[in-house]
Amino acid sequence: MSHNSFGHLFRVTTWGESHGPAIGCVVDGCPPGLPLTEDDVQRWLDLRKPGSSRFVTQRREPDTVRILSGVFEDHTTSGPVTTGTPISMMIENVDQRSRDYGAIAQQFRPGHADFTYAAKYGVRDPRGGGRASARETAMRVAAGAVARKVLGVAVVIRAALVQVGPHRIDPERWDWAETLRNPFWCPDAQIASMWEDYLDAVRKAGSSVGAVVEVHAEGAPPGWGAPVYGKLDAELAGALMSINAVKGVEIGDGFAAAVLSGEQNADEMRRGAEGPVFGSNHAGGVLGGISTGQPIVARIALKPTSSILAPRRSLDEAGAEIEVRTTGRHDPCVGLRAAPVAEAMMACVLADAKLRHRGQTGR
Repeated sequence: MSHNSFGHLFRVTTWGESHGPAIGCVVDGCPPGLPLTEDDVQRWLDLRKPGSSRFVTQRREPDTVRILSGVFEDHTTSGPVTTGTPISMMIENVDQRSRDYGAIAQQFRPGHADFTYAAKYGVRDPRGGGRASARETAMRVAAGAVARKVLGVAVVIRAALVQVGPHRIDPERWDWAETLRNPFWCPDAQIASMWEDYLDAVRKAGSSVGAVVEVHAEGAPPGWGAPVYGKLDAELAGALMSINAVKGVEIGDGFAAAVLSGEQNADEMRRGAEGPVFGSNHAGGVLGGISTGQPIVARIALKPTSSILAPRRSLDEAGAEIEVRTTGRHDPCVGLRAAPVAEAMMACVLADAKLRHRGQTGR
């Protein structure tokens, strides 16, 4: 009942703490016979790892993954393939600096899970947030690499940072290739340049800002998901909301749909050579909880990083009123490394939906 697992047929369990010896995950339900090497997983982890630019935490973790089980290579295969048994993966923590947290071990940091973990369990690991740390998301990315293997190359999942603080991209300048040319996963080269100065000022002030990440999945066929309690958009919303610091999720137009008329919001259909052709995608690729075959589009809103240098009023474990100032190495904007995590959660949900659809319909 600790709720460290998610998914149905494609099921992921993560374990480990920010300052423990290692973090890891177990992926159960992956079909056999899929090519899978550590390099296949590492390529995605390298996109998320800390220390990649001056705008993120300078904790130096190589995030080198080891696959401990669930793959095998014999005379019938040209490389390691999945066996259908649980795939266990592990990353060792090598750059913990627990001394940064000595002064706040008995303090509840505002905006963090310190108080709630203590209230629930009666004990907590204060080092880097322990289990509540975004360090855990590295294993989501590892699981997402396996999920992509299940989905195959036909399903392409990409994410982009579309807003930092009050500064949004111009959708007219959207260029997916640009997301890999700047340290922000930003599809708008012009605003990415402005973000550099903005985030430098935020970082130097010891403060933080929030962000919005948009994630797309193209190539998913119509029919994935289930009615009522297994809705694809509901499961995506739950998975994306489980990412650290996420406080809001939208599918398609999301809250913007509230200001549209019925005529504007309806995604009209026309007959095409290979099925329906939609005139718009306000629904974000999901109707009635089932995929339409259009791009599946979701956005997540992330709160500002809670670890800031400015003193904030709080309480300690004894109930005394105090001021808390968080030192250490922290991201001025957690959204800068959230894109690979959002992609991974989208991949895991869709892989599960694919397997469940195949199990029910045989397709």
